[in-house]
Amino acid sequence: MKDKKEEKNRENESHQIKVERGTKGSAPKNVHEEKGEQDIKGANQNANSADNVTAEQLAQAIVESTEFKALREESENLTKEVAELKDKLLRRAAEFENYKRRTEQEQLNWLKYAAESFIVKILPVYDDLERSLAHAKDANNVDAIKEGLNMVLNKFSKVLEEQGVKKIDAKGKPFDFNFHEALLQQNVPGIAPHTVIEVVEPGYIYKDKVIRHAKVIVSDENSSAETK
Repeated sequence: MKDKKEEKNRENESHQIKVERGTKGSAPKNVHEEKGEQDIKGANQNANSADNVTAEQLAQAIVESTEFKALREESENLTKEVAELKDKLLRRAAEFENYKRRTEQEQLNWLKYAAESFIVKILPVYDDLERSLAHAKDANNVDAIKEGLNMVLNKFSKVLEEQGVKKIDAKGKPFDFNFHEALLQQNVPGIAPHTVIEVVEPGYIYKDKVIRHAKVIVSDENSSAETK
């Protein structure tokens, strides 16, 4: 009995070892298993290839689609419009530069010859003055000389008025520092205080601007309009 029991134990141990070896190592594959795996790999490759073909066909379809062509045409038109606008902008910039240079030159010429029209108008006055002086050398009539000089003066005054130049009417007027420059104050009976009693040098207004104040003598604050 003991011998049979030991033999059975040895058989169990041997079977357990075989089971363990079978668990640790992999059993060799048969021909059918290998062929199945190859078929699976081939199917996967075919699927990937089909996916690639489908993507290429999709891209080609997008390119050839009507909407894509319309977008591409619109993009080309926009590119053309941008180029045209850029060309117009460059032309406008060049035209503005030419206009700017021309305007600057015109301004320089205007400043250079601004007094031309005025000079043309006073030349006759100068001519009359020369003629008056020439006649004065041989003339014995003082009144004739005065008359000639008055004519010249009146003509010159008219030219000044045409240019917007007016003489400041100062004598007998209340002193106004906007138009007058007081050189001296005097106590003058019968004259109100701060009144212009004499014009030493006349003043002038050009349009609405005082270009020279009238230099005057003014009655002082002790003057009185009442005569004693």
